[in-house]
Amino acid sequence: MKTKILFPILLLVNSLFFAQSLQHLNHKNGIANYGYDVVSYFSGKPQEGSSKNKVKHMGAEYYFASSQNKAAFQKDPNKYLPQYGGYCAFAMGDTGEKMEINPKTYKITDGKLYLFYNKWFTNTLPSWNKDEKNLIIKANKNWKKLTGM
Repeated sequence: MKTKILFPILLLVNSLFFAQSLQHLNHKNGIANYGYDVVSYFSGKPQEGSSKNKVKHMGAEYYFASSQNKAAFQKDPNKYLPQYGGYCAFAMGDTGEKMEINPKTYKITDGKLYLFYNKWFTNTLPSWNKDEKNLIIKANKNWKKLTGM
């Protein structure tokens, strides 16, 4: 009897957790990082992933270009997740806003993946590079304020 009552409660708590996670994750239709393989950035060549190699993490699906990248992510997801939920790092540091990114515009600093807006003659990566140290501090504070994480 206890199991019949407890199980629906656990499902509800679990779904609320994932809904909260998705709220602060840059995704489209539940697919994170515009379908780009987050592990591939660390090899210096971002690649689009495939639905054949997908992993559900924190309520979103991550696509990978290979089964090796999928396995690496499954082993240590936090190592590969983009900072600030995959939103533009510069915008998070500059104004504290969630801004979309171009998945091909990125930088890895101290083993962390940062993504940037790059559209309509505006690329925020050069501005980030001019004051990266301070922008990381501000972005971390803004992200914590925004998400409580």
